[in-house]
Amino acid sequence: MIYQHTDGLADALATSEITGYVGFDPTATSLHIGNLVPVMALVHLQRSGHRPIALVGGGTGMIGDPSGRSAERQLLSEEEIHTNARAIERQLSQFLDFDGPRPAQMKDNATWLRQLKAVDFMRDIGKHFTVNYMLAKESVQSRIEGGISFTEFSYMLMQAYDYLELHRRDGVTLQLGGSDQWGNITAGMELIRRVEGKAAHALTVPLVTTASGTKFGKTEAGAVWLDPAQTSPYKFYQYWINVDDRDTGKFLRMFTLLSHKEIESLERLMESAPEKREAQQALARDVTARVHGEEAARVAEEVSRVLFGKADPTTLGEPVLQALSREVPYSESQSTQSLIDALVSLKLAASKSAARRLVEQGGVYLDGQRAAADTNLGSVKPLAGGYHVLRKGARDYGLIRIRA
Repeated sequence: MIYQHTDGLADALATSEITGYVGFDPTATSLHIGNLVPVMALVHLQRSGHRPIALVGGGTGMIGDPSGRSAERQLLSEEEIHTNARAIERQLSQFLDFDGPRPAQMKDNATWLRQLKAVDFMRDIGKHFTVNYMLAKESVQSRIEGGISFTEFSYMLMQAYDYLELHRRDGVTLQLGGSDQWGNITAGMELIRRVEGKAAHALTVPLVTTASGTKFGKTEAGAVWLDPAQTSPYKFYQYWINVDDRDTGKFLRMFTLLSHKEIESLERLMESAPEKREAQQALARDVTARVHGEEAARVAEEVSRVLFGKADPTTLGEPVLQALSREVPYSESQSTQSLIDALVSLKLAASKSAARRLVEQGGVYLDGQRAAADTNLGSVKPLAGGYHVLRKGARDYGLIRIRA
């Protein structure tokens, strides 16, 4: 998980309790799974006996970080930033222990950045950085040719000031972040050295890529978000289930707290019986439970079993059927609806005649049983919650709920 770190950090971690932080700018309504790498770094920091701080960038989010971007970031309104910041705080709270002997803290840099006065900031902070020093940073260098606004050019100073402020307020001596943040983090170290005459440290984690060369956390539908309204727990679970064998061991180490022994055992199972995907199942179950809770992970796993033909629909509880209704064609109906009409309404068949042919050929199942063409939904006892599961062939599902 470690990409780069300052000299002496290992000794500092081994010999004393330190406080470290990671910053998260609220540029979206949710974190995505790419953000989990620095989040898990904070988790490990706390588990190793140190104090973690999750910093939400309610102030820096007003400016925009140029790191890793080829064009100017669109500025968000204050209301959008506030809403995003509170949502991200809720997500971060699921990973860290805020009540233990070394409780984590959640902070928002709007607390101090929004209070700054421009002249004071330029005089007290800006004087410690030469333009040459700032131009040499990768985050600025990569944007010089295409142009960078003074707004984004100044971001480095804002992040450096965060480090100084947290050092003063909470004794922070370590900032963690993605490998693209090295320049910003070391600027903060330099500011602490110049202003306080103290040493501070930096540690970066890798920007994860997959073995196939695709960007980690990206699917055809877009990013994999932690917000269940943007990426459902089932789709979240499926992302991890579908991880390439070549990436699974690495991801188990980066995103779970399983022991080396457990991970090595799963890797051996992956080598001996890759078709069972037991390692991917363990990965998906662990990460989904951490992000969405144990019950959501159980439901996502059960929905997965249904859609891949490994579960009897009659055994499903209402929460699973509700979750399934968000993943497959779904409609509500009167009990008088015929099976043929149901297939058409769910778009499992293009027309009534096509639906009838499907049923007569034995290709349609209702609640796990092969269906007859003259079936009326009202004559079949529904599953929990009034649902019926329809399946066409091996993989095409639909769900109908009978209205009382």
